Amino acid sequence: MYNIKPETFNLKSVNGISTKQLDEHYKLYVGYVNTLNKIWNTPYVPENYTDSNATYSNMRSLKLGETYSLDGVKLHQLYFENMTGGNNTPFGPVLNAIIDQFSFYDKFISYLTNVGLSMRGWAVLSIDSIDNKFHIIGSDLHDTGAVWLSYPLLVMDLYEHAYFMDFGTDKKKYIATFIKNINWGVLNNRLANYVSLIHVKNMKRYPF
Repeated sequence: MYNIKPETFNLKSVNGISTKQLDEHYKLYVGYVNTLNKIWNTPYVPENYTDSNATYSNMRSLKLGETYSLDGVKLHQLYFENMTGGNNTPFGPVLNAIIDQFSFYDKFISYLTNVGLSMRGWAVLSIDSIDNKFHIIGSDLHDTGAVWLSYPLLVMDLYEHAYFMDFGTDKKKYIATFIKNINWGVLNNRLANYVSLIHVKNMKRYPF
């Protein structure tokens, strides 16, 4: 029996986004957790999947629902975690790597903002296993545009449900508010976890 529990976050630590907006967004995340539990607790009965095909079938519906819900859970957990708890002043190895790769911080923020404005779902600063460099990935849906073996460091939700109640159509203001709430301690911990996981060879090549 699967019984995944929603994680809790200090939403009161977020500045510039209302409690109402954050609470409603959190409820959406809880919904993904509940749906994922329902899918993962669906028993496999061969007789129910005799029509399996890639156009429309019970198995296709189940598997598409699974990836959408699972990514919805993971992305929202990363999002809430990296925008709560303070530590909003840029610092540490992540900042050093950003400056090394993007030349200066404001250029990185400009890039992140423009990716955010161009996406309907998510913008993710990740470090990719293929080159151990930072990339800002854009995604329209939870399970569209995801990159395998790319480790997320910063996740920004760009669905309208994340900001419309407070910011209306002013998506750029929401993005600026989100950036002011980034918890750099969380980002640095994620980078440290990535480095420890892959045991990067020849660390002198990388600025962290």
